[in-house]
Amino acid sequence: MVKSEEGLVIRSTAGFVDALVGDDVVRCTIRGRLKQLPRGTDLCVIGDQVTIDRNDSGTGVVIAVLPRHSRFSRRQPGRGPNKEDVVVANLDRLLVTFSYGQPVFNARLLDRFLVIAEHQGVEPIVVMNKSDLRQPSETDWRRRYEAIGYRWIDVSATYGNGMDELSEVLEGSISAFVGPSGVGKSSLINRLLPELELDVASVSDHHGKGRHTTRVASLYQVHGGGFLADTPGIRELGTWALPLNELDGCFPELAEHRSACSFRSCSHTHEPACGVIEALEQGWISKERYESYVRLRNGEPA
Repeated sequence: MVKSEEGLVIRSTAGFVDALVGDDVVRCTIRGRLKQLPRGTDLCVIGDQVTIDRNDSGTGVVIAVLPRHSRFSRRQPGRGPNKEDVVVANLDRLLVTFSYGQPVFNARLLDRFLVIAEHQGVEPIVVMNKSDLRQPSETDWRRRYEAIGYRWIDVSATYGNGMDELSEVLEGSISAFVGPSGVGKSSLINRLLPELELDVASVSDHHGKGRHTTRVASLYQVHGGGFLADTPGIRELGTWALPLNELDGCFPELAEHRSACSFRSCSHTHEPACGVIEALEQGWISKERYESYVRLRNGEPA
C-alpha cells in the first residue's frame, strides 16, 4: 500500500533524492509530471521539504516539493543559459568559510557570499579555519567585518580551536559550509561529526588552490538538533536575481548612508552630493568594501 509522507531531502544526485522521513532514509525518484513543470530553478535540492509516496519495497516517489522559505543560490556557472543554481534550500545560517595560510584569503569573494546571504535573507557567519596559521596583521580583517556587524569565528580543524563556539551556532537550524576549495570545510565537518569520515585533500603547493573533495552536496544531522550541509568548493560565484538598485542594501554600511544621497536612484559611483561617497571619504566605509560593491555593480569577477 502506498502512503504519502513528508520528508527532508538530505542528498540529491543522478536523478535520485534521499529523503529523511522520521528516522528512515528513503531513496526516491521524482515524479515525471514534476519534471515537466516550467521552472527557472532547480526542482529538488538538499534542504527541500517534500511529500513522497512510499511503496512496500521501502523506496518512494517525490510527488511534491513544498515552497522554500529561503535558499542559498547563485547564477549557474559557465556561459550557458541564465539559470539559478540552488545549492541549499530552507537555509538558516551560511557558514562562509575561508582559511589563514593557503589558499590565500579572498576578501572580494567573501563579500560576494555576504551579499548573496543578505539578498536571500540568510544569516551569514564568517568561519576562518587554520587559526594556528594566523599572522598578527591578519586580525585587521576580523575587526573590519565585525565592525560592520558580521559574526566571525576563528577555528582550527587540526587542533580543535573554536569548535565549541561553532557547534553552538549549528543547534536547531539548517546551516551550510560554503567557500572555496581547500579551506578545510570537510575537515571541519569531520571534527564536528567524526563518524562521517569525509575525504579531505591538501592544497596544491604549485597553485595555492584547494582540490575538490566534496562532489555531491549532502545534509547531515548534528548533535543537539539541526542539520549541516557540506557543499562542493565554489570558485565561481555570481549573484542571482539581484537588481542593481538593491545591491547597496546588501552592504549594511552603504545602506546606512544612502538616505543622505541627493538622488533617489544614486549609484554611489559618480553622482554629486552622494552620502555613500562622503562616508567613504570620511573613512566610515572601507575602501576595500566599496571596491567590492563597484566591481559587483560593474559585473566584474571577484
